[in-house]
Amino acid sequence: MPQDAFSHVTTWVFDLDNTLYPPSARLFDLIEVRMTDWVMRTLRVDRAEADRLRLKYWQDHGTTLAGLMREHGADPAPYLDDVHNISLDSLAPDPALAARIADLPGRRIVYTNGSAPYAERVLDARGLSGLFDAIYGVEHADFHPKPDRAAFDRVFARDGLAPDRAAMFEDDARNLAVPHDLGMRTVHVAPERADAPHVQFHTDDLVLFLDKVLGRTA
Repeated sequence: MPQDAFSHVTTWVFDLDNTLYPPSARLFDLIEVRMTDWVMRTLRVDRAEADRLRLKYWQDHGTTLAGLMREHGADPAPYLDDVHNISLDSLAPDPALAARIADLPGRRIVYTNGSAPYAERVLDARGLSGLFDAIYGVEHADFHPKPDRAAFDRVFARDGLAPDRAAMFEDDARNLAVPHDLGMRTVHVAPERADAPHVQFHTDDLVLFLDKVLGRTA
């Protein structure tokens, strides 16, 4: 039962994009357009090549930014400001999710491969501001992206959390491998479950799953 499996958890770690809002909001579609535009301008390539590099770097390095930094020496700060400068009109407050997160015992944090200021904007649009004890962006991992072990090591050390008493909620199953290895409970939040040994739980309804964790439904 989820309640028993999470009874020891004192720190709840949530990814942001497509985890604390539904994929149907399609925010990442907007971000990807801006990523491609940035690659076009910076590397002086056409749109097709920029789009190919954006996807290749995400696959090979965990994020497009990591690939741009490692292969082209890109400055991360202006990149992060630019690609996250998107409209959040597709987001709406979710009082039910806010209530479940507020009721989780212990510390609650957000850890995203995006930037912390972007995360704060998203949380505000979702009515989740003030619920988290800390918000960590890729800048807090010295720009190492999930799923790199170095990224988790930096953020978790900064936070001081004990992995064996923590849980991680993520839409990208790749990003649950290291948390699982560290001894965290892992929850894949996505329309379909990834068949991987490091995915302990799956849900396509975060509110319902948190109800189970809190012992409010079977």
